Amino acid sequence: MNLTLLDTGIILGYIVLTVLFGFWVSKRASKDMQAYFLGGNKIPWYLLGLSNASGMFDISGTMWTVTILFVYGLKSAWIPWLWPVWNQVFVMVFLAIWLRRSGVLTGAQWITFRFGDQTGGRLSHIIVTVFAVISVFGFIAYFFEGIGKFAVIFFPWDLSVDRGLIQLTSEQSYALIIIAVTTLYTIKGGMYSVVGTEVLQFVIMTISCFVVGIIAYTNVSGEQVMEAVPPGWTELFFSWEMDLDWTGYLDSVNKRIEDDGFGAIGLLLIAMIFKGIFASLAGPVPSYDMQRVLSTPTASEAAKMSGLTILALYFPRYLMIAGFAVLSLVYLTPEFREMGADIDFETVLPLAIERFIPPGFQGLLLAGLLAAFMGTFAAFINAAPAYLVNDLYKKYVNPNASSKTYIRYSYLASFLLVAIGLIGGFYASSINSLTLWITSALYGGYAAANALKWIWWRFNGYGYFWGMIGGLIAATFIPPLFPDVTPIYLFPVIFAISLAGCLIGTYATPAEDDETLMNFYKKTNPWGFWGPIRKKVLAADPAFVPNHSFGRDAFNILVGIVWQMSLVVMPIYLLIRQSTELAITFLIFLITTWLLKKYWWDKLED
Repeated sequence: MNLTLLDTGIILGYIVLTVLFGFWVSKRASKDMQAYFLGGNKIPWYLLGLSNASGMFDISGTMWTVTILFVYGLKSAWIPWLWPVWNQVFVMVFLAIWLRRSGVLTGAQWITFRFGDQTGGRLSHIIVTVFAVISVFGFIAYFFEGIGKFAVIFFPWDLSVDRGLIQLTSEQSYALIIIAVTTLYTIKGGMYSVVGTEVLQFVIMTISCFVVGIIAYTNVSGEQVMEAVPPGWTELFFSWEMDLDWTGYLDSVNKRIEDDGFGAIGLLLIAMIFKGIFASLAGPVPSYDMQRVLSTPTASEAAKMSGLTILALYFPRYLMIAGFAVLSLVYLTPEFREMGADIDFETVLPLAIERFIPPGFQGLLLAGLLAAFMGTFAAFINAAPAYLVNDLYKKYVNPNASSKTYIRYSYLASFLLVAIGLIGGFYASSINSLTLWITSALYGGYAAANALKWIWWRFNGYGYFWGMIGGLIAATFIPPLFPDVTPIYLFPVIFAISLAGCLIGTYATPAEDDETLMNFYKKTNPWGFWGPIRKKVLAADPAFVPNHSFGRDAFNILVGIVWQMSLVVMPIYLLIRQSTELAITFLIFLITTWLLKKYWWDKLED
């Protein structure tokens, strides 16, 4: 693809601006660990919310989502529940408040707050740090795969390398360059750099999303979409089977549906709901989302930040996704048909940009998508070193070092994490395979222990340690034993092994001491199975008011899931001209927004 001089200038100007911003805020960020990793808890919640939304708007995920909308139509709105996308709703409603009340620096440090600093607490502290690092490796590989496929289509230079032991494709070379630039400005500026650049990235991305939506709306009619897709493509709901037959439209899509394992959508939905409840109750994984929560000034602002993330992310993102999907369906299907079985569906997004976005807007859009990648990647690179430096080096090796020493080791940790993650990226087979492993297997090993830590007083550090160990081992070794099984169906097995580790570890060892449990319960004030500890806290402090809001929180979760889903399907209905469904969905959005205002926003407290 040949970019115009204007397009190239926009992209290069954006890259230079982000790097300069990282260096500009580096002095403020290097003040101490609190400033570097949490922005000193002085960044407004609305900026953190926009930053968080930008961090979740990644290229790899967007490419994958465009693909599944192209293939599955409206039913694809359910498939991202694999992640699960409900997590943000649970965080918004109550988990952000519980997490922020701790006042800690990282998720691993929070574990010490929950389980204490004895042997069990230290083991649980170490294992969550290990999980954080492993998950970062997986996501870096995921990003590496996505950004390479994206860049090679748009940038005209052949950067392949073949010099003895060093052999790189153009995809890999582009990915390495973009990752290097992102790592540089993130390391220098810390959380200040991440949030500042991500807010800029959010603005660019939102403009880009509406540009794509307008282009799709003005160039594709509802009749054209209906002619390009099989019966059932425009239907949101389904029976037990997907009931999509692309024969005569684009036959190779049937093979894609078979390979994905999403044909039995009813059974898949049950598996996703089962997983979604426990994985969402587990809370945010120890990465960028958790760091945003811990960065907010107060607990109620942490909840508001998470709600804004949902609102700011879903409608504009799905406007872009739907725009590219309908443009590709109408105008690229004949070309895909000529490719036969050799279609790489993960290139649907880049091909659509190349064909349908006019010069001038291409530079803006590519800068926006590049910003989406850089924002997400930067968020991980800011969060991960905190676990190695704060939770390992500072805690166990050198607790009395200077702030400059810790910041310097944070730089080193970032470089090491990126380097190791990139090695995994070289061996990744596809974005889809990485997505399914991260969302199904890895989360399966995380869910049980991290759900129990909130709601059960007897659960101790040993239980957490052995539950996480069991989950990580199961997530690593069980999927390869069943290569033909979609990983989501292995979630119950991985979850059961992890849960067994939790229960055996807990009942084989004593409960945590009363002081640790009472301090955690009184400060966090969760609902759940805390009866014995609640009695002791009330005996010591009769003025303490326990949390009895489980019913309200459960109601808000259900409303929040419907609210989030309406933000997903509204832009799709808009661009495929389903006016009746659009009107109904918009009404549902208004009702759920009012309910959340009344029963969530108005009830927030620190």
